[in-house]
Amino acid sequence: MRLKSGIWVAAYIRRCGVEGVFAAVRRRGAEDAGAVFVIVNRLNGTADLYGPAPQTAFDEAMPFDRAFVSVLKESPAPESAVEAFIAKESRFDPDVWVIEIEEPTGRHFLDRVLR
Repeated sequence: MRLKSGIWVAAYIRRCGVEGVFAAVRRRGAEDAGAVFVIVNRLNGTADLYGPAPQTAFDEAMPFDRAFVSVLKESPAPESAVEAFIAKESRFDPDVWVIEIEEPTGRHFLDRVLR
């Protein structure tokens, strides 16, 4: 069984805090199954953006794990590109979660990031 999005987000924010990194919920989505996007703000005008991996990326051994992919072709990307993507995605799916962390070195603390 997959963790509810709200519980996963709370745990992720806690993990960032343990690492000494500021994290905040910028947009609250559907509690049970909203898609989660993570912005890693590098504090220099650029950011990385991670979103849910496509369903084809999940393997049969761990079908319920959350997996992420870098969403934009350029990474880090200008903050304006990240904001434009988030605005478009929010219009398409009002249930999305958006989490932002401030990490100049680009650490993201996500367990599964697929290439």
